[in-house]
Amino acid sequence: MAHVHGRFTRFTGGIRVTPDVTDSQVQVRIDASSINTGNRTRDNHLRSADFLDVEHYPYIDFTSTRFAYRGGSRWTLNGTLTMHGTSRSVSLDTTYLGTVNGGYEQELRCAALAKAELHREDFTLNWRSMLARGIAVVGPTVQLELDIQAMYRTAETPMPPE
Repeated sequence: MAHVHGRFTRFTGGIRVTPDVTDSQVQVRIDASSINTGNRTRDNHLRSADFLDVEHYPYIDFTSTRFAYRGGSRWTLNGTLTMHGTSRSVSLDTTYLGTVNGGYEQELRCAALAKAELHREDFTLNWRSMLARGIAVVGPTVQLELDIQAMYRTAETPMPPE
């Protein structure tokens, strides 16, 4: 088996920061059909009923339930991940990278890195055709890595140009 790296290219989301940061909220919606590993044949197979089944489950959703401070710049972001019609609790090991003013209209930006290990079977993502014949070509886990940038917005904040 080889490590395959991919990314989702279409997603939306938001972060609502509260005075008690542990009660802040994150919501993300990913267009599952936007998976891109750099191999069209593999990407189409990942979109098929064998894996993501984007025809029946077009989105992957994450909603946070709690931020837990772990010291320094490290946090655990607990939440619910819904994928392939199944919702599971997940914990994202998160490192806050900081905040800076810059970019378009000098908006306030923050950045973080988050990681988690997902088990495919928790989300009923089974490669049926090969596994049924006893051929294990896909490992049981997926390493999730998120490179996050967010911009502070109010009703008065101008939107950056497309």
